[in-house]
Amino acid sequence: MSFRYGNREQTTLFPQSVEEYVKDSDPVRAYDAIVESFDFFQLGIDLDKDKVGNPQYDPQAMLKLLLYGYSYGIRSSRKLERAIYHNISFIWLMGGLKPDHKTIAEFRRKNKRALIGVMKQCARICLELDLIEGNTLFVDGSKMAANASLKATWDKKKCERNLKAIDKRIEVILEECEAVDNKEEEQGSLVKMEEKLKNEEVLKAKIKVIQKKLEEEGKKSHNTTDSQCVRVKSKKGTQAGYNSQVVTDEKNGLIVHSDVVTNNNDTKEFSSQINQANETLGKKCKTACADAGYANTDELEKIDKQDIDVIVPSTRQATKKKQKPFSKSDFQYDRASDSYQCPQGHRLIFTSIDKRLGYRRYKITDKYICRKCCYFGQCTSSKNGRRLSRLKNEHVKEKLESFYRLPKSQEIYKLRKQKAELPFGYIKYNLKTNSFLLRGLKGVQAEFSLLTSSFNIIRMIKLKGVNGLIDQLI
Repeated sequence: MSFRYGNREQTTLFPQSVEEYVKDSDPVRAYDAIVESFDFFQLGIDLDKDKVGNPQYDPQAMLKLLLYGYSYGIRSSRKLERAIYHNISFIWLMGGLKPDHKTIAEFRRKNKRALIGVMKQCARICLELDLIEGNTLFVDGSKMAANASLKATWDKKKCERNLKAIDKRIEVILEECEAVDNKEEEQGSLVKMEEKLKNEEVLKAKIKVIQKKLEEEGKKSHNTTDSQCVRVKSKKGTQAGYNSQVVTDEKNGLIVHSDVVTNNNDTKEFSSQINQANETLGKKCKTACADAGYANTDELEKIDKQDIDVIVPSTRQATKKKQKPFSKSDFQYDRASDSYQCPQGHRLIFTSIDKRLGYRRYKITDKYICRKCCYFGQCTSSKNGRRLSRLKNEHVKEKLESFYRLPKSQEIYKLRKQKAELPFGYIKYNLKTNSFLLRGLKGVQAEFSLLTSSFNIIRMIKLKGVNGLIDQLI
């Protein structure tokens, strides 16, 4: 069997133009056309060519580099610099420009606000191409690690624990210093102990600064590496990170809006994410859907009041737990008298409001009624009789639970995993992106905007084809 061998000394005549190396159907041409169609004034990037001073690299080319790089999992400024020299698609995209890694990193750092707006520009293009319908929206969130260690996260308990340990160490060092000083020997070791004492004092001062920040800002924890990240729980356990959010459209699963927040759960995010998505659409959606992680009645009510159908299961509906005998659903509520009636026909009247939780509290009119009841011990074992609590907007919760049970609602909810969870699958598994490179809320929002924009562009290319997409954009 014969073999084919390479020959590095072989003379080869390359085409004179890099344009000839990239075929017409190469995806890089679609990225080029998409960024060219962006409204840079709206992004906040100045494209004035008549500026006085040292010439800068073309902002359009720099944005193309970041967006194209993120789409293929190349996020590091050093790796992007290498790609500019060795990858023909990057060379073509940049038109021969070769900024170094410092310039790339500086552009990304200085234009965080503009990069956050890239997702909105992509969604606008999808709307113009009729790829987003905007009738049914799905919301989902996922935790992503910050560029910081959990060990750098401090809370009040950790501060107090470390301060006590430092005080003990300082006490030991002072005792040793006194012993050495009395003997008036081994002066070298005394100097070392004085240095240790100084280090402990510096550490103590740093911890007190952290304590002060926690008190002033009212935060539960503070990370010394990235002050804006929070403690989050994911499949990989507890870590320092952020809560990333996406709102997707039913038609093609394209992202309408993306965001990164510092809430470590989704309970306060439903209304804000849907409202921002509607702002991008320029109209109100007809239906908003999410999983039980967003089941906060106050948040859901804000959307329900806008005449938008809300499909979000309550925690009880999501867990599908069987109700115990004599649960609150077995008691009938009478709105006119603001009271409950138990299965045995006795009334539970309103007594007070829990100011902290906002619950309305109800109790049996006479505690002896419960004690004499044949179900005492099953319904309640309290000597004071049965008590119930009710949300101030419990009727909204009951309405949404009933709406979720409808067959048409169930059909829409089944689509949630396909539409809302797909972007996170693409970002975390296809792009191998489980953590952010930049620090601070604005930095991670800029990165996530690029990641979600890359998902939309890939989807657009699949739906329209490279040439079809370019033809419609030009």
